Amino acid sequence: MPVTDFPQTAESFNGKGCALCEQSQFNAALSAFEQALNLAPDYCTAWNNKGNALCGLGRSAEALSAYDKAIALNPHYHQAHFNRGKLLAEMGAYGNALAAYEQAIALKPEPHYLHAREDIWLKNKLFADSRMI
Repeated sequence: MPVTDFPQTAESFNGKGCALCEQSQFNAALSAFEQALNLAPDYCTAWNNKGNALCGLGRSAEALSAYDKAIALNPHYHQAHFNRGKLLAEMGAYGNALAAYEQAIALKPEPHYLHAREDIWLKNKLFADSRMI
């Protein structure tokens, strides 16, 4: 399908953004997710994916806000909780990351969620122990 025949729906822009993220084209992906959200402002999946594109661009605070918006729209959206936890871990906020991972696991105990929780639990413990010295 030529690009000119691209359907103009929120879902199609979201799909385009995901494909662009996979190619590390984060600016173009962000634009696609914003087009999706212009058409459907309550599309929680596009908010989550916008967060992923923003992470790829190193815009952590904005990414965190996008994940928070996805969660506000659908508190049961386990992937947004997981992505929020992953970002918080990268930011060194291990306690908050652990809480986000716990929420994701409570919603859907995916094996990679469990592994991430164990990893961040150890980092959080090591960080807490180092502060006691």
